[in-house]
Amino acid sequence: MPGRNIVKQYAADQYYHIYSRGVAKQAVYLDEQDYMYFLGLLKRYLSNEPSLSTARVAYPCYGKRAKLLTYCLMSNHFHLLLFQSDEKAIVELMRSLMTSYSMYFNRRYKRVGPVFQSRYKASRISEDSYLEHISRYIHLNPKEWETYEYSSLRYYLGNAQADWVKPDQILDIFPSQEQYLEFVRDYEGHKAILDEIHWELADQ
Repeated sequence: MPGRNIVKQYAADQYYHIYSRGVAKQAVYLDEQDYMYFLGLLKRYLSNEPSLSTARVAYPCYGKRAKLLTYCLMSNHFHLLLFQSDEKAIVELMRSLMTSYSMYFNRRYKRVGPVFQSRYKASRISEDSYLEHISRYIHLNPKEWETYEYSSLRYYLGNAQADWVKPDQILDIFPSQEQYLEFVRDYEGHKAILDEIHWELADQ
């Protein structure tokens, strides 16, 4: 099961459920541009090859050290399911991601100060069998989750493909993409597991 609350030490070859929300629970994505900018940062930092700035300087690239399995962006928070191959990958990735987005957000809206509420939260997934349930929990965040634009579900259903989103680790558990979708729909039978995941985030 996931570890309770904030992970203080990270380990290599482990999965983590990462969660963060806006300061004072305020929205961190105000329109489509904000959502797309954040997704662009995930692409920048998690693609297999480094991307270049307008000055032709390479951005940090963590794609060979960290894998993004599942994500969902909500108006005032986000969820990521990540795997890291070395103990520093997630810390470095999240620092780059949240710093870059905060700079963008403050510049766009002419504000100062933190965008996110303190440090992100991370729960280590200690059992591989729990991964599909975390994935389902993340995908079920939006009310209209089957058509929600800012989650990784479309990659699971074969409607999109990118080298920075890697759903195969979860999909390999299921005979087909359709059966994964049925698994997500059939959440009532596993409500206790979903409630436990929610409990993990209860004080965050």
